[in-house]
Amino acid sequence: MLSLLQMEINMRGSTSLHSKFSVIDIAQIGIMVAIIEVSKFALSGMPNIELTSFWLIMFTLFFGWRIVAVVPVFILIEGAFYGVHLWWIMYLYAWPLLVTIVWLFKKNTSAIFWAVVSGIFGLCFGALCSIPYFVIGASSGGFAAGIRAAVTWWIAGIPWDFVHCFGNFVIMLVLYHPVSRAMKLVINGRNAEE
Repeated sequence: MLSLLQMEINMRGSTSLHSKFSVIDIAQIGIMVAIIEVSKFALSGMPNIELTSFWLIMFTLFFGWRIVAVVPVFILIEGAFYGVHLWWIMYLYAWPLLVTIVWLFKKNTSAIFWAVVSGIFGLCFGALCSIPYFVIGASSGGFAAGIRAAVTWWIAGIPWDFVHCFGNFVIMLVLYHPVSRAMKLVINGRNAEE
């Protein structure tokens, strides 16, 4: 991930990862993070129903390399708002993993495909989040204790992983096409300005 302190503003609007961030890039990154945060807060009363996965997938598909700045800024803001704890450590690898998966398949434009990816990610989220519990258990009682701690934590959350899976699948299936059209308009508008 790029360090925000190392980024320089390029007033010409360059979009290459190897060049500097433009003012428009920085504004779009801020808007993407704000959309994720507002969506997350709006659905905070609904356990494991979230738009974060949806937005990270869509932003990766349509805004490409800018996601490299969006994810760490989002994670840092989450830590600043809610405090740093085990869930925050999980965010350090779970969200970048989702973005990496999306990046590998970014040429796919099927709503069903992305709904399945998003659903599988929701289903696997609990397993991904059990990793710190493995480390804690292993550090205090050895490898077997680590496995017990991780598996116990993961199994306890499996019903919520199914909710997460279903929510992610339905959200992506319903919102993929309308949001895709809107993002294409934004991108076409930006390209017309350059």
